[in-house]
Amino acid sequence: MVKVLFVCLGNICRSPMAEYVFKDMVKKKNIENIYIDSSATSSEEIGNSMHYGTRNKLKEMNIEYGNHIVKKLTKQDYDKFDYIIGMEEQNIKDIKKIVGQDTKNKIYKLLDFSNNPRDIVDPWYTGDFDTTYNDVVEGLEGFLKHLNLYSG
Repeated sequence: MVKVLFVCLGNICRSPMAEYVFKDMVKKKNIENIYIDSSATSSEEIGNSMHYGTRNKLKEMNIEYGNHIVKKLTKQDYDKFDYIIGMEEQNIKDIKKIVGQDTKNKIYKLLDFSNNPRDIVDPWYTGDFDTTYNDVVEGLEGFLKHLNLYSG
């Protein structure tokens, strides 16, 4: 089983969007043996649900999401997950502050799996959940190719 953890600052916008979009993608492609979750590098939103902009975008795209409750990344998550995927360079720095050195090469930035590596801008600041969604999908399609689970 491949275990994937998506991480952003607050776990209310980008990482839950990546979590639920990826769950939807693998379900539609009948891919099994993948465990998918998300978390935050910050404690600011612990216990809250995802941002209404993320919920609205997922609804618009007919993507199911659960009763998402924010949780924080822990040092132990490094041993639990095969991939820990941040959304921007600052997330990567913060992830490493929490889990320590990436001795097993598990930490990546989502759009590093795309043909155009870059940060996914935080829609909490921009209000642009459409661009965030498109960037997340682009990164997830590249990630599936990286896993050799998706050809198209």
